[in-house]
Amino acid sequence: MDSILYENYLNILRQELVPALGCTEPIAIAYAAAKAREVLGEFPDHVEMRCSGNIIKNVKGVTVPNSDGQRGIDVAAILGIVGGDASRELEVLESVKQEDIEKTRELAAAGYCTCTLQEDVANLYIVAKVCKGSHYAEVTIINRHTYITRIVKDDVVLFEAAVSEESSNYVDKSLLNVKDILEFANTVNIDDVREVLKRQIEMNSAIADEGLMHPYGAQIGRTLLQVYGDDVKIRAKARAAAGSDARMGGCSMPVVINSGSGNQGITVSVPVIVYAKEKNIEKEKLLRGLVVSNLIAVHQKKYIGSLSAYCGVVSAACGAACGICYMLGYPYEVVCETITNTIATVGGMVCDGAKSSCAAKISTAL
Repeated sequence: MDSILYENYLNILRQELVPALGCTEPIAIAYAAAKAREVLGEFPDHVEMRCSGNIIKNVKGVTVPNSDGQRGIDVAAILGIVGGDASRELEVLESVKQEDIEKTRELAAAGYCTCTLQEDVANLYIVAKVCKGSHYAEVTIINRHTYITRIVKDDVVLFEAAVSEESSNYVDKSLLNVKDILEFANTVNIDDVREVLKRQIEMNSAIADEGLMHPYGAQIGRTLLQVYGDDVKIRAKARAAAGSDARMGGCSMPVVINSGSGNQGITVSVPVIVYAKEKNIEKEKLLRGLVVSNLIAVHQKKYIGSLSAYCGVVSAACGAACGICYMLGYPYEVVCETITNTIATVGGMVCDGAKSSCAAKISTAL
């Protein structure tokens, strides 16, 4: 494989497969608000959020991590201001303390945060404006959950980045195609991907365990095993669904995401891990299978975007099926037919927001 293409594929994996704590949309809101407070330099009197419809959709029903079960845009923003650490980005709420949770509850009840819908903007669009007296700070995020495009303090622009440059984020996803993904998986130096994939295996397996051990959310994963038994196909769906059960239920454990989504990160990896264990597939082959699953999912999402009305776990489930095909030794043609069958069957599933029902959608897509 050409060295430039090789590095591009490698950088896509490194960019996409990063840890995140909790559903990424409320986390992005918390991050923007925490950053705005940091720029302001003092605790604000109130915060104003302006968000795209897709952000609002994905935050309304999901539990904000480390919030003791609280939900909503106001909770995410306030918790970011009260106890967030902007330097942690997608793990911004990792350091939240119990007193921060209680203060968030009080401020939310008092109407400390307001949110308005911003129309005619990117699908992923967040503006956090914090005010203290006559002073204010404003942070804008566009297209990617941690990509700050603009920082303003008291009418002075402190930072600005071109949104168009972020569209590729220094990698070219248009170069992704199924044949090259399979070639890359066959030829990649495992040491180049070992660390990022090892982290994905460990974190996403751990949250699947957590979802099966405790009654989070709709308990889709636990129910699948109880009703349908322990066949590998059921176990692959159940473990992935259980990871989502925990994540959507407010579990504070981190996961490695794919295409900006924790649910997609779980879906694209956990079934591949389950099949590798069932079939006694060696570790290196598992890692190469995860290369396929992750890149196939990213390849599809390039045409859809980070947030849309299209349920992203369909793309992730398709990636997982392709990763399993690869590990079992099926050729390029079967991988292509697997993609066709998946997208033709469940490609119409609609995203109506992040919440407990995401686990059922993961099960359906898988």
